[in-house]
Amino acid sequence: MVRDQLVAWDVPGDLCCDAVLLVSELTTNVVRHTRSGHFLCGIVLTGGESLHIEVHDDGDTPLHPAERRADPGEEHGRGLFLVQQIADCWGSARSMRAGGNVVWADLGTGR
Repeated sequence: MVRDQLVAWDVPGDLCCDAVLLVSELTTNVVRHTRSGHFLCGIVLTGGESLHIEVHDDGDTPLHPAERRADPGEEHGRGLFLVQQIADCWGSARSMRAGGNVVWADLGTGR
């Protein structure tokens, strides 16, 4: 659905792929690391200049996601590292929409 919406907005291919990856990583983190029963995902094209991605949960996990480095042989543990490397900026806050947390990331379309 994310890819379909980005294509409809004429978002360039590389940016579209980065956005889909970020949504996947942030959503996976909610599923794997929170006791959330539901989550909300939003993506907004702002002024034709950047994409804003948000994933909200209704869990009670600590506000700031834990940062860690995965060992080379580990199968998991690189999600937030990927977010840090791909996004122009990112962060987390308490979610006013879902009652848990929101993790967000911004991507510039002028890449």
